[in-house]
Amino acid sequence: MDRKEYDQLAEELKPTGHKVKNGFNAFLYGGVMGVIAQAILEFFMNVYHCSQKEATPMMTITLVFFACLLTGLGIYDNIAKHAGAGTFIPITGFANSMSSSAMDSRSEGLIFGIGSNMFKLGGTVITYGIVSSSLLGVIRYVITLFW
Repeated sequence: MDRKEYDQLAEELKPTGHKVKNGFNAFLYGGVMGVIAQAILEFFMNVYHCSQKEATPMMTITLVFFACLLTGLGIYDNIAKHAGAGTFIPITGFANSMSSSAMDSRSEGLIFGIGSNMFKLGGTVITYGIVSSSLLGVIRYVITLFW
């Protein structure tokens, strides 16, 4: 089989991406998660009679708790299969990566297992988040020097 035949066969067997469907699912599931977050926020504001500024951390903690709980029960991965990027709302996606890494390494013990491997996936997000925000801060500072 020569290169041209191989390329033709590979093109025929390549899975087709459902970009519109995946985009719609991400939009739908991400929107539902946003609505749930807003409902939790409204719940805390109305039940505990606190301001939005005070209720926001409670809502965030609740979302992290449920993301970790659903990850532990194996439900979050099933949701992510259908939702795709819709489950990538930063706080819940980060909680999922932390708790799944912790669960994978729990057999190695608290220190060398959970403690050292918990940030395996989340650590890269933190690292690149800090590096990119630092770079953007320097760029913004340099720009403000000339304006």
